[in-house]
Amino acid sequence: MKREAIASALSVGIAFAPITALDGSDENESGTRSAPNTSSTLDPVETALLRSEVATQLSDARTRAEKREKRRTARTKSKRAGAKGAGGSSKASPQLEAIAACESGGDPKAIGGGGAFRGKFQFSVSTWAAVGGSGDPAAAPESEQNMRAAKLLATSGAGQWPVCGQ
Repeated sequence: MKREAIASALSVGIAFAPITALDGSDENESGTRSAPNTSSTLDPVETALLRSEVATQLSDARTRAEKREKRRTARTKSKRAGAKGAGGSSKASPQLEAIAACESGGDPKAIGGGGAFRGKFQFSVSTWAAVGGSGDPAAAPESEQNMRAAKLLATSGAGQWPVCGQ
């Protein structure tokens, strides 16, 4: 067990000066060590275990910091996409605005057809998913609904709205 702990600590390649100093010895200006102070001496196994524990804590701290950074980056990207979507690109074309006015009165939260059609453009859940949406179309931001409707119009034409797309 002790050899495994030492090997583990050494394989991490950790050599912290503060931990080395815990062995009770003192390094003088010429770089040589004096005899350890026996009142606070750690044996090599204890030193290796301490180094291993510190290495684990540092690794855990780095992992937590990396996760925080990824979440921060994702939030920043999401905000940028929202801002981009909230600008001129979130506006539907006049053709799509006419379809939306006919389908839902332009209400992004509208639900019709006994719940089968949802949102500003009255997407079915399957059509919403086919253009890359997830979840409930009526719960999606209006800018996303506009973008997905534009995609549907570009790929499948106005016939997707048989009454209002004519």
